[in-house]
This record gives sequence, structure tokens and C-alpha cells, in this order.
Amino acid sequence: MADASEPQAPERRSGRRFFWPGGLSARLLLLTALFVVMAGLLILPPALANFEEQWLLDRVRAAELASLATEVAPDRVVSDQITSQLLTGAGVETVAIQSEGMRRLVLQGPRRAQAPYLVDLRHQATTSWLTAPYQTLLGGPGRAVRVIAEPRFRKADFIEVVAPDADLRTRMTRYLWQLVILTVLVAGGAGGLVYLSLNLFLVRPMQRITRAMERFRADPDDPASHLEPSGRRDEIGRAEAELDRMQADLRAALNSRARLAALGEAVAKINHDLRNMLTSAQMASERLAMVKDPQVAQAMPRLERALDRAVKLASDVLAYGKTQEPAPEARPVPLAAAVEAAAEEARLGEDGVRLESEVDPADQVIADPDQLHRILANLMRNARQAIEQQAERATPGAVRVALNVAEGASLVILADNGPGVPERARERLFQPFAGSTRQGGTGLGLAIARELAQGHGGDLSLAATGPEGTVFELRLPGEAPRLDKPRRKRVPKAPPPTI
Repeated sequence: MADASEPQAPERRSGRRFFWPGGLSARLLLLTALFVVMAGLLILPPALANFEEQWLLDRVRAAELASLATEVAPDRVVSDQITSQLLTGAGVETVAIQSEGMRRLVLQGPRRAQAPYLVDLRHQATTSWLTAPYQTLLGGPGRAVRVIAEPRFRKADFIEVVAPDADLRTRMTRYLWQLVILTVLVAGGAGGLVYLSLNLFLVRPMQRITRAMERFRADPDDPASHLEPSGRRDEIGRAEAELDRMQADLRAALNSRARLAALGEAVAKINHDLRNMLTSAQMASERLAMVKDPQVAQAMPRLERALDRAVKLASDVLAYGKTQEPAPEARPVPLAAAVEAAAEEARLGEDGVRLESEVDPADQVIADPDQLHRILANLMRNARQAIEQQAERATPGAVRVALNVAEGASLVILADNGPGVPERARERLFQPFAGSTRQGGTGLGLAIARELAQGHGGDLSLAATGPEGTVFELRLPGEAPRLDKPRRKRVPKAPPPTI
């Protein structure tokens, strides 16, 4: 016997679930058939009610014409034989007319033991009009109907007839079957056309899109997974076009990731040897520092900073190979000194492309020093290489740097007077291996710079470009105090400097 304290397994529901097909085509067929049947059921009641009303009116008009025979008979009295013939010809059992408030029995047949049910055609509500045919069909044999209607061929308040409903039931049953068969045929044909049309214009294109998505998910490089847009201008056509663009973008992203993975694997293999080389270079720099030469002593701090930065970069390069950058250690950094150091690494000088800094020596930004150096160096190096590619150039090349502080953020603006970014490269300017504008370039510089800027909570964007030059904006969150203690006055965002 099981312990009562043990948890009991949940009881399974024994009830059947409603069958609902999984395919869109099967669901469409089922819903089409259901709606067509519902439409046919809605048509049947008014059609039967109209048939019954017309049959009753025909009996009333025939009885009214038969009652006129009494007007021409001597003393307005007809024999029982003529009365029976008139009633049989009209298909009724009794005819009465009310005129000026007086009800007069014109033709009378044998009386019935069971009282007939009443149908007043003068004032009939919609509900009773629709339900009357079912009362006739389901009422049973041997019944009669008492009909009251307005006369057409004589002046009277109304005419009243009593007629057996057996003939009405027989005719209505035959008409019902004819109507059902006709409704089924028409509804089946219309439903089939609707189903085929929707299947052709909606279901099949959706199946085509679904198959392309499934194949693309299984193997993005499979040529069969490519969906060729049909050129339709409706929602299906838009979905096909967007799927085609999405597949192209995903293939480009997957190719970039594959190249980055290969790059990371290659860097991982050489990282150990590179660090050994840099360690040897550091040891050589320490020996050079012991040389009593003023020029060597002046150059040693820069060499040591470069070696330290190279060692740190070699240590962090594996993280980038894994598409991750180390978290920035943000702190106030003197921007002018950072710009000078980045310009030196980017090989900006008086002999070639020069640096024009408008940054005050007291200005600071909140950033990771090493990552800020990489961002500025990449931007300046790209600007120098673009300017040097111009074969015939009348004016010297220059890179201008300025700083604006507004809305609690620092905006570093770098503008050059180079040839500008080609239009074909602007959409993928910040994508690895896709945004390079220089022959032989990898396109990693701007991708790395933007990733580092976004890691600070900021961004790097292309503000303007054209034949007169290119302007990049580096936005860094926060506002650092100036080195000379007083707070920097907030100024509105100024337009990018022009060369």
C-alpha cells in the first residue's frame, strides 16, 4: 500500500480533445466547408417561409374567386354539390368574409373535430414567419390551417379560409429537399472555388516561404534555401522580399563570424610567440634605459608605453576573437594628451597629414585610456590612409579634433578633408570585413572602434561625408571635470567642424 504522504501523480484527462488539423491547407478546407454549410442553413428558413406564405396566398385567392359564385346565384344560395365543387377546386374547406364588422360564412364544408392553427398574413412577425414552416412540417398528419388575409377581388375587412395542410406539407417537404440539394451543389461549387483561390494565392506562397525558412535554418549555405521573390505587391510579396533580405544579411553575418572565428583561432596560435617577443623587447628596453644618452632617455617613455599597450592588446585579442571586448575601466582622461598619443601612432605629422587639435589641454573625458587610444588611433589612421590614396591633391591633408559637452555627454568630433566615404560602403561601414573603403583593407578598424564606444555606453557614428571630407562623432557618456578645477560651462551641441 502506498504511503499517503507520497505525492500523487496528476490524473490524466480522459476527455477527447476537439480534432483540429495542423496544416494551414486542411484548416482552410475545414473552415470553408463549415462556413458554406452555415450560409446554407441561414438560407433555408426564409426560403421555406416564403414558399409557405405563397402557397397560403394561392389558397386564399382561389377561395376568394370561388366565393364570388355565391354573388350571382339566386338568392345568393348555392347547392351543396356546387359548394363541394367550389371548395375542392380552391383546395379549402371553409370560406368566410368579414365586411363592415359583420362576419359572414360564404362556403362551408364538413366541420373538423380538431381546431385548426391560425396564420394571419396581415400582421405576421418575423419570428413567427420564419418558424411557421417548421410547425407545418413537424405538426403531424390530419391538421388544418386557418388563414386570414386581406381580400383582393372584393371589398371587405378580411377573408378567412380553412384548408388542410397535408398538401402543403407534401409540397414543402419536396421543396425542402430540392432546396437542400441545390444549396449543397451551389455551396460546394462556391466553397471549392474559394478554397482553390485561397490555396493558390495564400496557402501555397506561405508553404513556399515556410520551406525556404526551414531549409535555411537547416543549412544557410544550401542554394535551395534561397527564396526568389515573386514580385507580388501584397503582403505575401513583402514577406518574400523581407525574407530574401534577411537571408542575405544573415549569410553576410555568418560569413563575418566565420572569418572572425578563423582570425581568433589564428591569433590564438601566435599569441604565445608574440608575447614572448614582446617580453624580449621589454627586456631590451630596460637595458636601453641604462644608457646615458639624452636622446635615448627622451624616447624611452614612449617606447615603454607602446610596449605595455602591445602586451595588453596581445592579452585581450583573444577576447575579441570570441566577439567580446573586455569591460572598460572608465575614469577621467585628459583628451588632448590622448589625441596627441593616438596621432603619433597613426603617423600624423607635419610632413604628411597633420593634426589640428582644438582640444583644450584642460579638457577631460570619462573613458578607458587604452580603449580610447584604440578608437582615436583607428579613426586617425583611416583618415590618413584615405587622404594618402588621393593621387592628385592640391591642399595638404589634415585631421581636426574638437570636443563639445552637452546634455551630460562628451562629443569628440574628428573631421578630415579626405575624399569622403563611397556611397556603396556607407551602409556596411561598421561591419567587420564589409565596410572597408581601401583596397586590401579588412574593415575591422571602424568595427572595433564602434564596439569599444558602445562598450562605454556611447556610440560612434558617421556624421557627414562628401567630396569635402568626412566627419565622425564619438559620444561618451558623462562629463569629466577640467584639470584646472572649475567646471566646464555647458554649451549647446555645435555643428561638426569643417576643413
